[in-house]
Amino acid sequence: MAILVGKGSQVLIQGITGREATMVTKQMLDYGTPVVAGVTPGRGGQNVDGVPVYDTIKAACKDHQLNTSIVYVPPAAVLDAVLEAVDNGIELIIIITENIPQMDALKLLQPAQARGVQIIGPNSVGIISPAERCKLGAIGGDKVERCFVPGTVGVISRSGGMTAECSWMVKRAGYGVSTSVSIGGDALIGTKPHTLLPLFEQDDLTEAVVLFAEPGTGFEEQVSASLESGEFSKPLIAYVAGRFTEHLPSGTVFGHAAAMIEGDAGRPSSKIERLSQAGALVAEQFDEIIPLLQQALR
Repeated sequence: MAILVGKGSQVLIQGITGREATMVTKQMLDYGTPVVAGVTPGRGGQNVDGVPVYDTIKAACKDHQLNTSIVYVPPAAVLDAVLEAVDNGIELIIIITENIPQMDALKLLQPAQARGVQIIGPNSVGIISPAERCKLGAIGGDKVERCFVPGTVGVISRSGGMTAECSWMVKRAGYGVSTSVSIGGDALIGTKPHTLLPLFEQDDLTEAVVLFAEPGTGFEEQVSASLESGEFSKPLIAYVAGRFTEHLPSGTVFGHAAAMIEGDAGRPSSKIERLSQAGALVAEQFDEIIPLLQQALR
């Protein structure tokens, strides 16, 4: 099994005729992902690598049983694109676009949550479940097996690049990934790490989870609470990046929009302490993920 994506996914790409989306469509199809439809207003009747293009999601739904959408539209168009997907019964929406206006992010996240729609992103590189041969987005590129091989370790990261790096560490440790999720680096995102942990807990394939953490947000504190409550009981291996940012002026943004320390909030040192107290295996150096994972799964 896997979480979020798999053989039952029926994938729609919004903005499919754009340059990046066209490239990613071919990558996903080559990997085996069931991309069955695309939407670009005014381009209905065309196709991208054999995938039919429609003017609206409503029109696409007449021909296909869609449950998943990947959003590749400009920032100003994301709000309307996501609301259209929500209104047409899409259950999982991955927003690749970054730099979405925060007010628009609020306006799309609230109705999605009310309808029980799972939003990944904004500013996500995608999701991949190697055993299912299903990837959503550019994650893994066109040489997926360099980092992502089938296995029993879940991966969660705000950073798209570090989603791949963590998955590569899992591979170097002698294991593979069940599902790797790039949750997105924007300040406002739909799915936070602690909300993924129950899914990994229920997944029979997943035996442990690797978490790549960054400065800013209260995500790791929420993860720690999940460990302490027993909501997640499998081994969690965590690495917290950016300890040097504690020496920068308060409010400095480093990297992602959400990687910002304000006062005592979001400090890597406090995240490390909190995760350790909750029972996570915290790596001092990034490559210590390997021995810690081997220790947990030996």
